[in-house]
Amino acid sequence: MKIFASSMAVTLAVLVFSCQTNLKENAEIPPIFTNEPEMASDIMTPEVLWSFGRLSDVQVSPSGEKILYGVTYYSTGQNKSNRELFVMGRDGSGKLRLTETKESEFNAVWHPDGKRIVYLSPVSGEVQVWVMNGDGKGKKKISQVAGGINSLAFSPAGDRVLFTKDVKVDTTRADLYPDLPKADARIITDLMYRHWDTWEDGAYSHIFVAGFDGEQILGEKDIMPGEPYDSPLMPFGGTEEITWSPDGKQIAYTCKKLKGKDYTLSTNSQIYLYDLESGETSNMTAGLPGYDKAPLFSPDGKELYWLSMERAGFEADRDRLFRLDLVSGERTCLTPEFDHSPSGLTWGNDGNTLYFIAGMMATFQICRLDISTGMITPVTAGDHDYHSVAVAGDRLIATRVDMTKPEEIYSVDPTTGEATEISFENKHILDRLAMPSVEKRWITTTDNEQMLTWVIYPPHFDSTRTYPALLYCEGGPQSALSQFWSYRWNFSQMASNGYIVVAPNRRGVTTMGQEWTDQISKDNSGQAMQDLLRAIDVMREEPFIDGERLGAIGASFGGFSVFWLAGNHEGRFKAFIAHCGVFNSEMEYMTTDEMFFDNWEKGGAPWETDNPVAMRSYAGSPHNFVRNWDTPIMIIHGEHDYRIPYTQGLAAFNSAQLLGVPSKLLFFPSETHWVLSPQNGILWQREFKGWLDSWLKK
Repeated sequence: MKIFASSMAVTLAVLVFSCQTNLKENAEIPPIFTNEPEMASDIMTPEVLWSFGRLSDVQVSPSGEKILYGVTYYSTGQNKSNRELFVMGRDGSGKLRLTETKESEFNAVWHPDGKRIVYLSPVSGEVQVWVMNGDGKGKKKISQVAGGINSLAFSPAGDRVLFTKDVKVDTTRADLYPDLPKADARIITDLMYRHWDTWEDGAYSHIFVAGFDGEQILGEKDIMPGEPYDSPLMPFGGTEEITWSPDGKQIAYTCKKLKGKDYTLSTNSQIYLYDLESGETSNMTAGLPGYDKAPLFSPDGKELYWLSMERAGFEADRDRLFRLDLVSGERTCLTPEFDHSPSGLTWGNDGNTLYFIAGMMATFQICRLDISTGMITPVTAGDHDYHSVAVAGDRLIATRVDMTKPEEIYSVDPTTGEATEISFENKHILDRLAMPSVEKRWITTTDNEQMLTWVIYPPHFDSTRTYPALLYCEGGPQSALSQFWSYRWNFSQMASNGYIVVAPNRRGVTTMGQEWTDQISKDNSGQAMQDLLRAIDVMREEPFIDGERLGAIGASFGGFSVFWLAGNHEGRFKAFIAHCGVFNSEMEYMTTDEMFFDNWEKGGAPWETDNPVAMRSYAGSPHNFVRNWDTPIMIIHGEHDYRIPYTQGLAAFNSAQLLGVPSKLLFFPSETHWVLSPQNGILWQREFKGWLDSWLKK
């Protein structure tokens, strides 16, 4: 049920969609490059929002002197995207576009020789590996892998490559009934038959190893032959879950080697070590019951590091950093007292410093760990979210966003944390906009705790006026309400629509310490809902907020929150919007994909009538309060949302209609838990604003 404000998985999903475009049709349409949006004023619109270039996947060259990255551009008219590759100096100088095609290039990396760039492209009809010089010249296809590949990484010496591709393992309907090629039935005998937004098709992402002679990738070998498992983990895992040893003789990878019912009930992924010489695979994290992921070797290859969650079945547990001595077998937790979750591990030049990103107090900052002393020190501070960090000589190269600015690349002083923007991908648009302002407030909750609350004010805010206000309900329920920049739940766009947005870090969000996060599990409709109400009750007393023009909005668990508030708000709100929310918790338990989630959050199944924890959870389901609904509500859902099936949205809309409550259903047959296509994204923003304006701006 977790909803991610900013996710590489979403970006890659868009890239895959773009890569699969019919090439003949693609040849007849113009390329998609940098946008120059038409603007009638300095206020951001949905069309301007979708004009920003979306920067991602920053790679520092082996010398530390060059930065390779990609930017995705969107065309509303073509209703598609295109991703191009760029390179620049580590100070931002000499920016050069490397590709200029109608196809999307991605997974670009430096060859270890530092002179060539290797990347994936579908230009030949399927995704293959291409190589070019560091200046973009000399492009050449170097693989001929049947069926194409999904990702790749070179060995440190550059003489071998690992890549992932989908391999058919399970028997399918076509195998059973080859004489019925037009039959489209799915034959299901076990759970986990669909996941997030895709149905199980009998194929799994496997890791392959191949040689590279400097000209071609040859001699591929599947290191997971016949295994009905995925690496990286689906659906959000990436190349960070697979890594080479420094000597190129071993590969460490993340995998949850479970299937069907066992898979859907468990979070127990493991770190496996594959030896290229012997062909043997070893489980390095046996006995650790939660998620284990993101392996990383020490520079000398003698140790293995990874992230590990302690509690089985809980996807939002604290990630701990572990170390394994590969000689002695000694296993050590390096962050026992660190109350936050590291991610994006990368080595410093001295081989003793680990840099990483951690969510801290509703922001994401760069931190460093001294391996010899165990000391963790934040490198950066401020109201922003860092997404990645890499070392480039005596500087750090990082990507960063905040609520009023999309992702850009920064050069960071590792001693002072001072950051300097170097990419300026969207400066030509931002310079023409008046952006909202963001304030951080601490609000005392009903149980006397201090809750950080973001307040986002419209552009050209005038404190002598009164504005309608929106209570933003975060999803998850365990996700970060940080300084994220989203292309749907975009706080700058909401505020630019003429609203003050109140976004409380209610019980259950991450980055505020694990105890705060834990307090929502098995109490989804308890203190977290009181936190939301308390935040809007405090803010409505401000003279610049019109207390009679309040709305509540949210997606996923935020949609659950809106549905619950609709039956328990006691007249506070005049309009609601719920996107992909849970309306009936009992039905959601029996139709969602990953069963471990609801087992943990609800404390059990709805038929466990002798389980008081579970019974209390289901008693708080929003549908139990629908008889109290009396306020206009818009309900949004995507047909291919398999985490929260769209029947939840239909049930809520049908109920509102039968009760005579003014209501609207915005249904997307082609979308998932998110809205990914440009035209649907803009339509979403227009309907979002139109619904709120019709009830809060009369």
